[in-house]
Amino acid sequence: MITRAIRVARVGSAAELAAAVLMILGFPALMLTALIPSVPAFAIAAAVTYLADHYLHRKGSYLINRLSKVRAGLSIRFLIRQLLLLLLLARLDLSDGLIFYGAIACFIAFYGLQAPHGALTTLIRNRRRMPVATRNVDLKSRIRIPDAPPQGLLNRSAEKILHLDLAAVIGVLVAASLDESLAAVIGIAVTIALGSLYVLVLMPYVRGAKIPPNDEKVLAAVDDWLRDYRPETVLYFSGSKDSAYQVNMWLETMEQLDSKPLILLRERVILQNLAPTTVPVICVPGGVHLMNMDLSTVRVALYAANVGKNIHLLRVPTMKHVFIGHGDSDKLASVNPFSKVYDEVWTAGRAGRDRYAIADVGVRDDDIAEVGRPQLAPIQTWQGVPEGRIPTVLYAPTWEGWDGDPGNTSLMLAGENIVKKLLKADPPVRVLYKPHPFTGTVLAQAGTAHKRITALIEKAAVERAADARFTADAAAQQRAKAELVRIEARITELSGTGGEKGDEAEATREGVVDVAKHEEIARLRAEWNDAYWASFGSHEHRVITGAEPRLYDCFNVSDAMVSDISSVVSDFIASGKPYAVTDSAALGEEEFKRQNTAVRAATILSNKATELGALLDAVRDPAGDPLAEDRKELKQYLLGPDEPTSIEQFNTAVANLSLKAEARNVGQESRAAAGAAEATTKA
Repeated sequence: MITRAIRVARVGSAAELAAAVLMILGFPALMLTALIPSVPAFAIAAAVTYLADHYLHRKGSYLINRLSKVRAGLSIRFLIRQLLLLLLLARLDLSDGLIFYGAIACFIAFYGLQAPHGALTTLIRNRRRMPVATRNVDLKSRIRIPDAPPQGLLNRSAEKILHLDLAAVIGVLVAASLDESLAAVIGIAVTIALGSLYVLVLMPYVRGAKIPPNDEKVLAAVDDWLRDYRPETVLYFSGSKDSAYQVNMWLETMEQLDSKPLILLRERVILQNLAPTTVPVICVPGGVHLMNMDLSTVRVALYAANVGKNIHLLRVPTMKHVFIGHGDSDKLASVNPFSKVYDEVWTAGRAGRDRYAIADVGVRDDDIAEVGRPQLAPIQTWQGVPEGRIPTVLYAPTWEGWDGDPGNTSLMLAGENIVKKLLKADPPVRVLYKPHPFTGTVLAQAGTAHKRITALIEKAAVERAADARFTADAAAQQRAKAELVRIEARITELSGTGGEKGDEAEATREGVVDVAKHEEIARLRAEWNDAYWASFGSHEHRVITGAEPRLYDCFNVSDAMVSDISSVVSDFIASGKPYAVTDSAALGEEEFKRQNTAVRAATILSNKATELGALLDAVRDPAGDPLAEDRKELKQYLLGPDEPTSIEQFNTAVANLSLKAEARNVGQESRAAAGAAEATTKA
């Protein structure tokens, strides 16, 4: 019942639900205690509403946002509380006294301060918001970007100034209880003084040296930097906050390019969620600003997603445009008809080329290049189950998809069957469960299935911990845990907390990466991964969520995987390990394999998962694995050859396309020159 209430109220936990209930019930309680009247009871109810409201704001509760949509926003809630305080005073027969009139004057003056306060905070944010935000771009030497105001002034500023009424409310309640006006006068004076001071402190930050240069000067500085840097290959991306992983997966590849790289983003929220990189990054939200930007030296533009805003760069004829995507699978998104707008489409292997030919969506075969998957370099090739360790099976289902089709994911129809059979396997195996980060965002049933599977694994982990057959080196685990603490502390020290960068403008000014620190952090993250897996027994079941450990790290410690139709399957094939894919839509094995290239070397599971035994047999006896050769052939078909390496293939493709772009530009210049000469001759 509580779980259902949490879901209906769209709150994140039972504590948030309790706070929401207390806040909603607190206001009727305030009215009741004002009518009675009872000063102590009113004070208690007021304290509950203050604390519950504050807690929900701290948690960023969805309910707070919804209340503002139904005219019960933050300011209204504070105003209601103040009006009820006046009702309490009237019911106490204090409506003719100094306390009552002082409270009215205070609250009118207090709300009079809200207008300049709101205007100032809005002006400061707007004037400090530059037309671009950058990382690893030296604007500091070109324009003056002043320090941001202290974050304490702007962070949740409306909530802060409204809470300044607390002094007046307390003072009035004390005065009403003691029938002595001094406490009210003091409280009112404190509230008005603090509110006025807050407004005065903000005023210097809206003009003069406290604000960055205007848009024209900032954009001129960016163009000046571009002329000096002369980027040659651009990775362009636009999307929502949740899609940041689609650009993050290409950062390491961009760092390894032979040509000069640049990353262009269109949304500020993507920049905020961009992983650390040494590549220069420019976030340009305005389409006109992007179209006027000096990108004359760029010859190749890479696109990781098919979105409408791509048109703002696609219109530039001096560069060649390439769709590289954010994963290679048999999903319909991998053969989007939009892809025909690009000069080329790059796929990992022959399978991608054939996929477009079969789909017949207008992408010509001549416009497809096979470049491998540079991101798969960290995936290790399987050497069999290590001596003395039980096999590990990774369950990595995809999510329900934007269309909410239950056949997209195995979670709802097969997930529990898969996990139960793996947990009961004899001889035993270890289960790692890593769900897709979007799980449950479209269908509540998917989120519910995820919770049930998590509960199953956590229960099995507790039972295995008590099983005498499974032992671990406790001392080694403690050393690994201590190493994790050390590494995390060092990474935090190197990365900083982010608090030193007051706002986006200041982050742009200071956002040039320290390469030495960047490389040390990369090394430490590799060490963290080793320590993480050593910090618990190799027999322990585990639910893995969040960014770390990464999916590929889970691949490397697993001996087999169960998944759904997604790029996860195509990526796992690089390991050469046995894998199973669930036919959640019940197409039948033959039709399922016909429609989905990546499953042709897989064990196909029905929703009852009765076929899991074949997968486990392949793990326990690699020599007798009937699909081993099929996986080798499929790996080359899907991902291309091992030699040359994928990054070498990628760089070659960039270089070849850059030459085509340059040839086109030279040809255009020659034709223009010839036309001008002919016009001169005729004149």
